[in-house]
Amino acid sequence: MATRLPTVAIIGRANAGKSSLFNRMVRAQQAIVAREAGTTRDNVVGKVEHQHHQFWLVDTAGLKPAEDEFEATIQDQIEDAAAAADVILVVIDSTQYVGDEERAVAKKALRSKKPVILVANKADLRDSLASTEFQRLGIKAIIRTSAEHSSGITDVLDAVVSHIPATYEEAPSDILRIALIGRPNVGKSYLFNTLAGKQQAIVANVAGTTRDLNRITVTYHGQALELIDTAGVRRQGKQEVGIEKFSVLRTIAAIEESDICLLLMDVGELNTQLDQRLAGMIAEAGKGLVLVVSKWDAVEGKDAYTRDALAPKIANNFDFVPWAPLIFTSSVTGQNVAKLLDLALDIAVRRQQPTKTRVLNDMLQQAVAKHPPAGLKNTHPKLRYIVQTDTMPPWFVIHGSNLKFVHWSYKRYLERLLRETYNYAGTPIKFSFRDEKQVKSNKERVARGLAPVTKAYKQAKQAASRDNK
Repeated sequence: MATRLPTVAIIGRANAGKSSLFNRMVRAQQAIVAREAGTTRDNVVGKVEHQHHQFWLVDTAGLKPAEDEFEATIQDQIEDAAAAADVILVVIDSTQYVGDEERAVAKKALRSKKPVILVANKADLRDSLASTEFQRLGIKAIIRTSAEHSSGITDVLDAVVSHIPATYEEAPSDILRIALIGRPNVGKSYLFNTLAGKQQAIVANVAGTTRDLNRITVTYHGQALELIDTAGVRRQGKQEVGIEKFSVLRTIAAIEESDICLLLMDVGELNTQLDQRLAGMIAEAGKGLVLVVSKWDAVEGKDAYTRDALAPKIANNFDFVPWAPLIFTSSVTGQNVAKLLDLALDIAVRRQQPTKTRVLNDMLQQAVAKHPPAGLKNTHPKLRYIVQTDTMPPWFVIHGSNLKFVHWSYKRYLERLLRETYNYAGTPIKFSFRDEKQVKSNKERVARGLAPVTKAYKQAKQAASRDNK
């Protein structure tokens, strides 16, 4: 979180509508919203812009008695957010009479000596109480809102910016997004906190602690990095209906949004099918990938031999992403934690490295001369030339004829040669094949006003043919 921008904290009892208010103010569905009380566990942070002002908005969990150590951690985090805030928004349910919990929240906010605004939410409901009912809380500024229907949100924003300076921060255009992916309780939040250098996400020995996406921006070796901590993904049969499935969707969205993913695996439970599935999803999305064995400090009698014995077994289970580096870490001791960021920076450079068309085509011609692609009688594929068309991930297009007969094993052969020519460790690379005869035929069809022959076109034609039969 950039310290030069003001911070506004949202506090209140559980299920008062804090997350809905947060989402309206940030204008993004960032916090998980549900009718289940206590959905938010971590402090969720978003940047808000209003009337040439920018500020960080922090959505906190609902205040309630700390019944155990885990709940106490949540409550401590709420107090930390309020202490660090420049403005505090106390959110109450306007359909409920003032109780001990509301008084405790208001007292906590007023004691901070910060500007405090009372947000009486759910004001659209028929049983909503008059604002005079809430004056006994001692907060002078009272604004009635309906976060669900976006009523009163502008009034809240106007009130907030009246208490903060007009600061504005340009987002770095070259920000590198790194997502922490994995099953529940593999140490993602602990690593997130270690990398961030502060207690941002809740860490506990309770699987599935994180539900929302936690984000923080840090600078490492002059590069702006956005770290994204995700909820753990369970195998499908273990997912709870509702909140947890929503968290899984967030994780998938985080993969799509990120540039590089750190796939964490618990050293005590390696090589699960779900880990392999997640690695496949990351590779398919074209993102950089690092395989991270976490909790290495928990291994008794570990030495180089143990690591050297484990590495081949892990590599064998992830042979479909042989380009992904493997690293053993411990967030407790700090072992190899900084090296993760070094790896991410290296991968980011490789994903954008320049290539020379001449070098690529020399490689292709040598590959074809040494090992010509197989085909059918009189229909052997001819690979004429190759060009790079995109980066992040690196994407290469091969032009030629009869390319539909190129076997998948030959594509893997070309990928291996390409990786030997240019170092693409840590990133997938993509291939496309453009058949010159098909391109020419499509141009002629378009000139005659006909639809070009594409894969979708062929499937539609085949379906029509079956229907006619």
